[in-house]
Amino acid sequence: MSDGRLSVFKTYKLYVGGKFPRSESGRVYEVTDSKGKWLGHAPRSSRKDARDAVVAARKAFGGWSGATAYNRGQILYRVAEMLEGRREQFVREVADAEGLSKSKATAAVDAAIDRWVWYAGWTDKIGQVVGGANPVAGPFLNLSTPEPTGVVTVLAPQESSFLGLVSVIAPVIATGNTAVVIASADAPLPALSLGEVLATSDLPGGVVNILSGRTAELAVPLASHQDVNAIDLTGAGGDAELAKELETAAADNLKRVLRPPVSRRAGKDEQSAGRPQPVHGADWSADPGTHRLTAFLETKTVWHPTGALGASGSSY
Repeated sequence: MSDGRLSVFKTYKLYVGGKFPRSESGRVYEVTDSKGKWLGHAPRSSRKDARDAVVAARKAFGGWSGATAYNRGQILYRVAEMLEGRREQFVREVADAEGLSKSKATAAVDAAIDRWVWYAGWTDKIGQVVGGANPVAGPFLNLSTPEPTGVVTVLAPQESSFLGLVSVIAPVIATGNTAVVIASADAPLPALSLGEVLATSDLPGGVVNILSGRTAELAVPLASHQDVNAIDLTGAGGDAELAKELETAAADNLKRVLRPPVSRRAGKDEQSAGRPQPVHGADWSADPGTHRLTAFLETKTVWHPTGALGASGSSY
């Protein structure tokens, strides 16, 4: 029997610069589950929203990249803590978004929380893995250290609304980059809810910016944006033409490009044409490794004299 209350429906908003704006265009689109049941209305971001997100990401880059690796690790771990407290909400949203049973959705959410912890532990270790002293034939020290690339546009996976989403966001910011994320077009609600978690996790505003809408409509201007330094094409994996268009646009200012995974079992026609086909339905539960941590890092090399004098090797 009804208690007479009206349902309070959730209003989903973008997450840009640490705030929750509606789309500049005022547009929304209907989001449904796999059976056509209405779940909510998501903002349909415009090019202006994308530009605003880049401005916010650039503004946040100096402070975030300049923070200590230990501090970044603390904040990523705090995200995991906050997600743990809202676990049931995300289980429900992921189950609806992806058409999963409660047990499978729970496994996906738990894996996503664990992934934040995984990358939190890597923030102060990746420099030791990819950096170090280089042997030099002379009286010099030669040291290589990794530095973040800058503002990274991330096309989130279309088929994995939460675990895949976290798997592409966390490594980008763990290494000091800032991100403009285009959520899954058909299942954006878990991503928009993640923005609420990030806003209460000590993460500075602008480090992660989350947009929802049509992937191509947002990705094309971001790929050609002169203040974007890199782009992750994971979410374009099912659209080879879009991925090619974005990669071509990204070349204009020499962006780093992380290409979507390709099949190792391409057909004969594809092999002969040299065109491996994108993989659909990547296994996001697998060990993530470190390749996404290193994808958006630059290497800075510093030379310094050791103080040795002459052939005798004496030093001052």
